[in-house]
Amino acid sequence: MTPHEVKFECSGVMLDLASKTHIMGIINCTPDSFFSGSRRPQAQDAVELGKCMVEEGADFLDIGGESSRPGAEPVSVEEELERVVPVVERLAQDVPVPISVDTCKWQVAEAALAAGAHLVNDISALRFSPDMARVVSAKGAGIILMHMQGKPRDMQVAPGYDDVTGEVTRFLQQQAGVAMQAGISRAQIVLDPGIGFGKRLHDNYLLIRDLAAVRETGFPVLVGASRKSMLSRVLDLPPDRCLEGTLAIHTAAILNGANILRVHDVAAARQAAQITDYFLRIRE
Repeated sequence: MTPHEVKFECSGVMLDLASKTHIMGIINCTPDSFFSGSRRPQAQDAVELGKCMVEEGADFLDIGGESSRPGAEPVSVEEELERVVPVVERLAQDVPVPISVDTCKWQVAEAALAAGAHLVNDISALRFSPDMARVVSAKGAGIILMHMQGKPRDMQVAPGYDDVTGEVTRFLQQQAGVAMQAGISRAQIVLDPGIGFGKRLHDNYLLIRDLAAVRETGFPVLVGASRKSMLSRVLDLPPDRCLEGTLAIHTAAILNGANILRVHDVAAARQAAQITDYFLRIRE
């Protein structure tokens, strides 16, 4: 795949992901997400955070109403709708960037897309909700398909792989095929190797080192490693002190082929991406 072929379409918006590394700002409308700095359970606070992220250079906003941290229990459809839809509705009116809804539930996806969202970030890659592909296809929305071994409540109990890069890549190819069979076009699909989701520590670093294998599928690649335990465990620091480590892993991800970074710290991530992008494009 040449850089000129990295296109992504979501609800009628066409993005050239080869032009630069795109930054997706995380908005957790939850009281219990793993990084306390990202929690915005009050709708007005979530909206203000979204506006601030766009001013700092976010290319997408990703709004979620259910924590997917290790050990997290699911919330009801009704509760997730109450958390997410008002925020999507407001931000769809107030910001000029595509809005993603981070959900595995087709009902939440359908309501969020009707409220103005452009794409769905499905950590189950269409496995948990059989109607998700139908909803996304009917709306002409984009979709992010992520690899996860297990479910959030048990994914870190005993993850294991013989060949983590090969297994993750094959799974993502398979689920992209499921999406396309349901009527989602190739240009509407992004793949996410699922850093921290049912992975051992070294699995996460191997996946980032070997991102080229995921890129070779022909789909754009998103990496979400911001402030995760793969950094805390190496640095022996809590998530709120892992910004510098996060920027290091972002840089490694871009150098190895990431098109989109899902981040908590938009301004810092944008600067790191600008420098790394410049490095990759410089010619003598």
